[in-house]
Amino acid sequence: MKVARIYLRVSTEQQDLTRQERLISEAKAAGYYIAGVYREKASGARADRPEIVRMIADLQPGEIVISEKLDRISRLPLAEAEQLIKAIKDKGAKLSVPGIVDLSDLVDDASGVTRIVLESVQNMLLKVALQSARDDYEDRRERQRQGIEEAKKAGRFTGRKADTKRHDLIVALRMSGESISDTAAKANCSVATVKRVWRDHNLSQKKLSS
Repeated sequence: MKVARIYLRVSTEQQDLTRQERLISEAKAAGYYIAGVYREKASGARADRPEIVRMIADLQPGEIVISEKLDRISRLPLAEAEQLIKAIKDKGAKLSVPGIVDLSDLVDDASGVTRIVLESVQNMLLKVALQSARDDYEDRRERQRQGIEEAKKAGRFTGRKADTKRHDLIVALRMSGESISDTAAKANCSVATVKRVWRDHNLSQKKLSS
């Protein structure tokens, strides 16, 4: 039986995963048993995303990780991206991502020089795809930075509004005794966000009491 785990990701809370949900029905139609679906709203440039960490922990040998595109899995710098992919492969799992040529079956059947060549080609293709995902991320960030600078000069930039509902949830979870990592998972945000919001909350409480 073919077993798959499906990873769906968008970068912000304002985006939705509707388009990527089709991967579930497509995988089932292709004969896969779906062992888990992991939905995340977090930047691909973060290595500590709760759902991808959970997915890797859940992986079993022989399973397939399905994602819409490689940049859904990683927009990390190349060295970190390769470590993330290695963590998946170390569990005995394989990637199924459009645009990524999977030569693993051919590698398994090959030996000697042929095996070495196929492994080198596979690694090269994956490295190029991971670097392209990172380059695209950095290009977008640079365009965003330039846009903000232009908006500031024109007096149009007011900054991003704080997500007060999420912040209130973070504070409530932390006050109830939830750990930072559990709070991040339940509030669907990064560990860094939890730490920042909790720090700001504590600072504001100190000011009120002083």
